[in-house]
Order: sequence, then C-alpha cells, then structure tokens
Amino acid sequence: MGRKSTVQDADLLQRICDAFRAAGYEGATLATLSLATGLQKASLYHRFPGGKEQMAAEVLNMTGEWLGKEVLQPLQGSGTPRARLEGMVARLDQFYEGGRKACLLNLMSLGQPCGGPFDATIHSLMTAWVDALSRLLIETGIEPDLARGRAEQALISLQGSLIVSRGMGTQRPFQDFLANLPDTMLGTP
Repeated sequence: MGRKSTVQDADLLQRICDAFRAAGYEGATLATLSLATGLQKASLYHRFPGGKEQMAAEVLNMTGEWLGKEVLQPLQGSGTPRARLEGMVARLDQFYEGGRKACLLNLMSLGQPCGGPFDATIHSLMTAWVDALSRLLIETGIEPDLARGRAEQALISLQGSLIVSRGMGTQRPFQDFLANLPDTMLGTP
C-alpha cells in the first residue's frame, strides 16, 4: 500500500520540480536538491529511496497530472474551440510564469541517451497533448493531417519560444507565441 500524499509532499515535489527546471536533470545534484528542499541528503534518500531518478519520475508524474487536468481535459471540454485554446494559453502562461520558467519535459530529456529513464513518460505526455490539440482542430473542420501538423508545430514553437526567451533574456518571444497561438492553430488572421 502506497504512502498517502500530504501537503508537505506536494510542496516538496514542487521545490524539486523548480530545482530541475532551473538546472536540468543532469545539473540538479543532490546538493542542489537538498538546498532547494531544505532537507539533508539523508532525508531526501529516506523519502526517495530511488534517489534523483525517483525524484524526477515523481515530478514528471505531478507534471503529467497538471497537464491532464489543466490542459488536456479543458481542450476536450465545453466551449468554442477558440475559447478552449485561449484557456490553454492562459494556463501555459501561468505554468511557465510568463516565459520565465523552462519546460520541465525538455530539461528532463537533456543529456539523456535515447531510451533514457524518462522517455516513455515524456513521449506519452507529448503524444497526449498533440492528440488533444489535433482533435480540437478536427472539430473545427480542419483535415486530420493538417490538424496534427499544426498541433505538433504548436509544441515545437512552445519549446522554441521558451528557449529563445531565456537566451535573449526577455519574455517577449514566449508572450508573442502565446498571443498568436489561437489564430495560428485555427488558421485565422
């Protein structure tokens, strides 16, 4: 029987998530994670016997739950397709703090070989996101192949805008991406 999650567990995972988002999986040492959480290394190992890999897996699961609840379900919910896309834009803006935070899915795959420990989870999350966006676009009458292409391009542009924003030291590329996303996806001016 698994351990019951507590508020402290959620806060702990958020702190670990922030450390991974700041340094990436490879860059987040146990010392970094200890400092971020306020726990000694021994306490981290007690809570996460699988070490850093277990911490990362739990953070990815938490992120997947957020993505499902805040992005995927609303994309499939009620309201016009534009309203659902605009809702996604608002939640992404909040999740990435206006472009100040990097994408956890990207950072967890950096430095990892193909077939790394997180590939299946990242693949599953990305595929679910592309599928949800594709279905929304098909609902508007866009052909399935074009819908899938636009959905994939949206995720490519999301990643690119976050990287360019960090590299240029401005959130403008990310904000521009978000502002144009509904029109780009729906093919409207």
